[in-house]
Amino acid sequence: MVGSPEGETVNVAVTATTFFAAGIEVIEMVAIVVAVGSTRSWRAALVGAGGGLLVLVVLVAALGTALREVPLDPIRLAVGALLLVFGLQWLRKGVTRIAAGGWALGQGEEHVDEGDVPVDRFDWTGFVLAFKGVSLEGLEVAIIVVAIGGAAGALGSAVVGAVAAVVVLAAVGAATYRLVARIPRRALQLFVGALLSAFGTFWSGAGIGVAWPGGDAALLWLAGLYAASGVALVQVIQRWRTSEEVR
Repeated sequence: MVGSPEGETVNVAVTATTFFAAGIEVIEMVAIVVAVGSTRSWRAALVGAGGGLLVLVVLVAALGTALREVPLDPIRLAVGALLLVFGLQWLRKGVTRIAAGGWALGQGEEHVDEGDVPVDRFDWTGFVLAFKGVSLEGLEVAIIVVAIGGAAGALGSAVVGAVAAVVVLAAVGAATYRLVARIPRRALQLFVGALLSAFGTFWSGAGIGVAWPGGDAALLWLAGLYAASGVALVQVIQRWRTSEEVR
């Protein structure tokens, strides 16, 4: 333990444990916001993320340690189903666009297709996806804080660790989002669709009691599986179109 400027003690072990435990959830939170912002609307994604954090703050203030009793499975199932539906739609759109025109076309060269949101309108779909993703991951962070901090009698130290994880990883996301934005839109839609489908599958499965091998690490192979399936479908469609043209 070390002394804080106010004379209170900070449990370094609790702070570090909470930082790394919450960091896993925060990485998923940032990934969803960056994915939605890159493919839909940054304004909607950031407003949705802010709304999710605001609701979380209110819940934490109102419920406190009672958060440990909140049933997460129904929430995971509902949010997971929503992300899976939208993720598969984006994956399909990315596959069909790439199969029709290749991978190289950039964001600035593409027109707004039917179903896309004009830049002068607020994207409520992006808002809802970011809001639900941040709310769910934030709720899990809050439960981690209560569980670790409450068990060690150092709730303040746990809060410090969780806040540090949010600040550090949000800064990493802010510093790298431009790299994501440089990816051609159609390729981004395919891979973001794979990512959201992976989150949706993971959370839906967890909501009905599926024990994923490796825990949160299962998100990596689920995302890889969806992405590989999307790339394979692109190849199949392109070959089919080529054979039709030859005929």
